[in-house]
Amino acid sequence: MRKQVAYLGPKGTYAEKAAHILSKLASFQTPIFVPCNGLTSVIKSLAYNNCDAAVVPIENSVEGGVTATLDSLWKFPDININKAIVLPIKHALISNGEISGISEVLSHPQALAQCSEWLSENLPDAITLPTNSTSEAVNMIKGSTFRAAIGSKSLIEIKGLKELAFPINDVPGNCTRFVLLSKESISSSVNIASFAFSLLSNQPGALLKALNYIADFGFNMSKIESRPSKRELGEYIIYVDLEIKNQKNMEGIEELKKHIKPLCEHFIDFGCYYSHKIDLD
Repeated sequence: MRKQVAYLGPKGTYAEKAAHILSKLASFQTPIFVPCNGLTSVIKSLAYNNCDAAVVPIENSVEGGVTATLDSLWKFPDININKAIVLPIKHALISNGEISGISEVLSHPQALAQCSEWLSENLPDAITLPTNSTSEAVNMIKGSTFRAAIGSKSLIEIKGLKELAFPINDVPGNCTRFVLLSKESISSSVNIASFAFSLLSNQPGALLKALNYIADFGFNMSKIESRPSKRELGEYIIYVDLEIKNQKNMEGIEELKKHIKPLCEHFIDFGCYYSHKIDLD
């Protein structure tokens, strides 16, 4: 049966590109791609069994963790990360009009943040307006000469608009990690283990004890990030990525979790998977 893969739509987003690449890496046979409106909707589509897999951004090299994705993964603990790719992101300024007449710039909040310096230097008086996706932003500017959108150059061909400037992202090495999610564990070779936890008590040294276990077992953290639990001020959820470099790491990951879990009120294992770096040039 053909797998249905949800992603942040509409067509033309970086997420759609990531969905095609990750589905190929997962050896999905002729998958059906389902665009969704908003990151939470993408993950809910999987959580509520309306699709077989989902592709979402989880981390950007400039703006850090994608909070909607992190919060949703904590909310739906039966979802696993199966694969990941690091996709280079190069933004274009897209419009019907000329750059001298642009007074509003629309895009996804992450894209706006990734181009904030360029916008302040080149369009200092323009109002920035957030949208659910870069593709939605491009749809909203069609027919307007005073509005521009930030998004992939591929959107220009799809929507029949023109490029006003490229690339406009503030950091040349801007990239985003996208993950393939499902309720199954389909990974074979792995190089990352991901999990999240909240501690039993907010006491001095509680987090340090958990992190010491990670060091004692010989793991290198490639990411550590905190998010508020949303229950009370000062209570946080800790998200951790560990590098799996060798067989010793692979054998030690389960033992490490056994040591950390007694320290935790909640512990969610997102699984072990392989993260690929993609070169689109």
